[in-house]
Amino acid sequence: MNQETNINDIQAPITTAPPEVRNIIEKVLQAEKDKLYMKSPWNINDDILKIIKEEVQ
Repeated sequence: MNQETNINDIQAPITTAPPEVRNIIEKVLQAEKDKLYMKSPWNINDDILKIIKEEVQ
């Protein structure tokens, strides 16, 4: 199994997800990237919850 196949297998749930779910995933990933510089990322759970609530409504 080559590395490209592994990457495709890992990304499959994201690429095959409905647009709403994909949007949540992308926003959560961005929120996590925005807090990577912090030693302990404050309020990341609140940010994720807010993203999910916004998308569900």
